[in-house]
Amino acid sequence: MTIHLELVPIISLIAGIAILIVPKLLNLIVAIYLIVIGIVGIFGL
Repeated sequence: MTIHLELVPIISLIAGIAILIVPKLLNLIVAIYLIVIGIVGIFGL
């Protein structure tokens, strides 16, 4: 759980910057984010 809480702000910041630079990445970034959060939730990492 600690790892998850430390990664979320970093991932959010990187994703936000990438979306500002290349707006077409929004769908890809959201999909990857949801997949990662789902895996973390299932396996309890």
